[in-house]
Amino acid sequence: MTVRVLVVDDQSVVRAGFAAVIDAEPDLTVVGQAADGGEALELARVSRPDVVLMDIRMPGMDGLTATRLLTSAEPPTRVLVLTTFRRDEYVFTALRGGASGFLLKDCEPQDLVDAIRTVAAGEALLAPEVTRRLIDAFATGTVGPRARPDGRLDVLTGRERDVLREVARGLSNPEIAAALGIGRSTVKTHMNALLAKLSLRDRAQAIIFAYEIGLIGPGDPQVPS
Repeated sequence: MTVRVLVVDDQSVVRAGFAAVIDAEPDLTVVGQAADGGEALELARVSRPDVVLMDIRMPGMDGLTATRLLTSAEPPTRVLVLTTFRRDEYVFTALRGGASGFLLKDCEPQDLVDAIRTVAAGEALLAPEVTRRLIDAFATGTVGPRARPDGRLDVLTGRERDVLREVARGLSNPEIAAALGIGRSTVKTHMNALLAKLSLRDRAQAIIFAYEIGLIGPGDPQVPS
């Protein structure tokens, strides 16, 4: 099955570059290019992309607003945000707005196509650099609300809490498996269970949840850079 991608960026050269990389893959195809959020919404209604590759800072409707509208529509569209990560709060706002992934604009072409496939498959993806910066921002209070109790945490088993804590530290499933001494398939089982119990869509929302309730915070060890 071919993954349909809509590329959104206010710079035509950037759009063309991303489109060339995507169209070179046999299982990916670009179904449209937009210069701002408003145009992205119009094209998405017509082309029905599986994944929208979204810039944040654009004239007119920005990527944050467009992401929120695309992910709240019926049916929702999965959004992969491209960022230079100059402003931490942009990433936090986009996560809360429903974005499924974050990737730095200077990523390697293979990382880009792998990220699109990951998001299209229903998974969330956060570039390691983005995860570390987001963790730092939460820890220092740069973004996000103060930690608050949440009764939903009580429905998790001890091992599910362990997995959630490691996810919030920015670890991948293989890294979590190694850290906890369990199999990768077991990590995936726990991850699916905790997402269902907490009514969270994906890994990105799980990270936000863990920090908002104070499951992990300043002083906790973080994934090394």
